[in-house]
Amino acid sequence: MGAKAARFTVALVGALLAAAPEVGEAQKFPVRPIRFLVPFAPGGATDITARVIAPGLGERLGQQVVVDNRPGAGSIIGTQILAGAVPDGHTIMLAEIAFGANPALHSKLPYDTRKDFAPVILVALMPTILVVPPALPVKSVADLIALAKSKPGGLNYSSSGVGSANFLAAELFKATIGTDIVHIPFQGGGQALAGVISGQAQMLFTTMPPSLPHVRAGRLRVLSISHSKRSPLLPDVPTTAEAGLPGFEVSLWVGVLAPGATPPALIERLNAEIQRVLEIPEVRERIGNLGAEIVSGPPEVLAKYIDSEIKRWSTAIKPHMRVK
Repeated sequence: MGAKAARFTVALVGALLAAAPEVGEAQKFPVRPIRFLVPFAPGGATDITARVIAPGLGERLGQQVVVDNRPGAGSIIGTQILAGAVPDGHTIMLAEIAFGANPALHSKLPYDTRKDFAPVILVALMPTILVVPPALPVKSVADLIALAKSKPGGLNYSSSGVGSANFLAAELFKATIGTDIVHIPFQGGGQALAGVISGQAQMLFTTMPPSLPHVRAGRLRVLSISHSKRSPLLPDVPTTAEAGLPGFEVSLWVGVLAPGATPPALIERLNAEIQRVLEIPEVRERIGNLGAEIVSGPPEVLAKYIDSEIKRWSTAIKPHMRVK
């Protein structure tokens, strides 16, 4: 064996030995229940998605997957818990749109959005719909825009808080049409929806599951869906682009994250197992009933999506909107 070949062999053996502990760790994983963080209160679309995935993932991993709701501060509290967790695959989190928007909303965060987390899988995209109370004299997005422009600051919108999908969609809507609409924050999505039904608030961007029963009962009027295509759940409702705002799309994306230093072998294992869960017909049906489109794919898909979201909201949310 020549000197060059010998050096190559030594390097190869060294690389294999270095990778061996990580591979072994992935084979033994998990050794205890998995903590599945949801940085929002129970009952919302993100929470429901986590609870749909958890049983199947637990069966595949041979350990219980426990959904742990840690709401607060626009998902920052739960996300900070994930950032500080041991990176051994036993703590994961279902992140959503606030994760990519918070760097634009906050001048300081207790974690580094790009460095402290490892993307696992982009689960699904859930489009938002724009709803108003029937008493509001508008029957289309064009009507709403005309009304808002006729009295700047005279209309208001509800949300489940700064950084939520309904907050971000409404702020983007305001920026797009170029007029002011007052923000009324509530403590959760259910209260924000109730605020519109009762007439306290005059518009809301929300997901379909909590709002469709009220739409069908006549307690809410839906004006558009903020997605690239219409939904089979609301086939007669135009997209916001069709309704007069080209390119306007705001989806509540949901994806699984792990702590940043989690070994790649564990990330690959989690990605593979969650993908298999997402292929289960009952799981696909239940997520589809949320009005969601399952995405799946390798971790890189989520990494690129998060990067695009950070850039998008950093452009859309102006510096004066930073909350601290």
